[in-house]
Formats: sequence, C-alpha cells, structure tokens
Amino acid sequence: MSMIIGIDLGTTHSAVAVVDAGFPLVLADQNGKRLTPSVVYFPNDHQEPQVGLDAVR
Repeated sequence: MSMIIGIDLGTTHSAVAVVDAGFPLVLADQNGKRLTPSVVYFPNDHQEPQVGLDAVR
C-alpha cells in the first residue's frame, strides 16, 4: 500500500503531512510542534549545523 505525503518548504516555516483515511494530517515533531522554522545555522567549521528551532535559539 502506498502512502501520500506532502512537504511544505516555506520561507519561514516548514511542515510535513500525510493522507490518513482520505484526510490530510500534519505531523508533529517530538515537542508536539506542527511547524518547524526554516532555518539552518552553521556555527563554525568544527561543529554540526543546527536546524529548525535549535538554529533559531
């Protein structure tokens, strides 16, 4: 069985949704948030990039 997903890469926020029983369902992250800030932060050459809410902080 195939699954339909949608990804919204917005300029300020991003979201992911699936179709469940014919209705769209926007997925939440581990904190219960359905929208993620569309931000990537590169601290320096020796650290991993941070994304989403972690990058905003």
